[in-house]
Amino acid sequence: MAKKITSKSEDFSQWYQDVIREGKLADHSPVRGSMVIRPNGFALWENMKEELDQMFKDTGHENAYFPLFIPKSFLSKEAQHVEGFAKECAVVTHSRLKSVDGGVEVDPESKLEEELIVRPTSETIIWDSYRNWIQSYRDLPILINQWANVVRWEMRTRLFLRTMEFLWQEGHTAHATKEEAVAETKQMLEVYRTFAEEYMAMPVITGVKTESERFAGAEDTYCIETLLQDNKALQAGTSHFLGQNFAKAFDVKFQSSEGQHEYVWATSWGVSTRLIGGLIMTHSDDQGLVLPPKLAPNQVVIVTIWKNDEQKEAVLDYCNDIISDLKQLGIRVKLDDRENMSPGWKFNEHEAAGIPVRLTVGPRDLENSNVELARRDTGDKNIVDREGLAERVDTLLDTIQDELFETAKERIQNNTHSVDSYEEFKEIIENEGGFVYAHWDGTAETEEKIKDETKATIRCIPLEDGEEGECMVTGKPSKQKVLFARAY
Repeated sequence: MAKKITSKSEDFSQWYQDVIREGKLADHSPVRGSMVIRPNGFALWENMKEELDQMFKDTGHENAYFPLFIPKSFLSKEAQHVEGFAKECAVVTHSRLKSVDGGVEVDPESKLEEELIVRPTSETIIWDSYRNWIQSYRDLPILINQWANVVRWEMRTRLFLRTMEFLWQEGHTAHATKEEAVAETKQMLEVYRTFAEEYMAMPVITGVKTESERFAGAEDTYCIETLLQDNKALQAGTSHFLGQNFAKAFDVKFQSSEGQHEYVWATSWGVSTRLIGGLIMTHSDDQGLVLPPKLAPNQVVIVTIWKNDEQKEAVLDYCNDIISDLKQLGIRVKLDDRENMSPGWKFNEHEAAGIPVRLTVGPRDLENSNVELARRDTGDKNIVDREGLAERVDTLLDTIQDELFETAKERIQNNTHSVDSYEEFKEIIENEGGFVYAHWDGTAETEEKIKDETKATIRCIPLEDGEEGECMVTGKPSKQKVLFARAY
């Protein structure tokens, strides 16, 4: 198979599209800005979803589902929220079509009394329900997560990273006290950090967004940020402390243990299929996808080789024993015994799909009681004994997982800078990219000036306290250095 993947160094954007195509993760849809998630891509999302869902349940959350359609009046109840999402909303105005001359058109008589918004996020529709569910402190906390699709009318789209419709989870919790809500917000940020680093092998920095980058309607937005191979940043997940804004907008009060009526405190938090884009750009190479074993739909693929039916039967028996041993250790394994494709073609296909370990078995391996083992991440190939193979592979998968994280961590560290002058800042942002720590005076005006002049944004204010200094632009006092980068 001829190489179909553009080199990262030649054209990173095209490389990204090629990796998705050759890995059979997703296709562009006939609907501009939407995507078709193919089985390989959806299996990856399912594995992410399964791990995250268990982490949510382990922290006391339950799943529920709320309507896709939201009355337009709901969005207008929280002023900051509607302002933040107004330009991205898809609006349903009519309820049916009618046939006209062999085609269809909107039936003007079906105009809705109140237009409906296709869910861009669910705070408003959920808090309308919470008003009915919450009367007393005994009803709190409510800890709910929803797995759903959302629609945001994006004009500039890119598969997985930014699409008009995407899949995600959104957590929405209600609490009796501010302290509980803030603790929940930070707890879920830590869940996201753990998932990113321990499952995706993707190092992240945690912090708080500036006011201008904050979620619409939130008092504080916490985030995880990572740096991709093109030295651009990606916001990989957010957790929002909503204060009492939505409780006040929807008049959600509870009677405290002292008999007082008080507004509820709220959080929301979410990650989406954007994580798949982050995963691709963190680990993959010019041969295609590189997947961390913990999330790879297939952790091992076995490719067979034979020349006749007698060899075929013996090779398959040998492979089935290997598969049984691997499955006993909980390893996800795929047998590729297709006869209409050459071994080389299969190797390239599985390499592009990012399967972490490839085993190749032919008649000579049976004679010598061994197999050929190849690592996707490094390309290393070795002949190894059949005896103890499953345990060897199990250990190797852990090694690959750890080394992918360490490789990404080293890359990010090598592309993280700290500067004191605006001139040095501009030079690094323009010529190298990456993360840049610099002092900022805390004003929206300076933040906007930096963004206009360099296209770099404040990715987050790190949670760890830093040293005070002077803003690199204005010279005014700065509490600590903040994290800048150009970003997706």
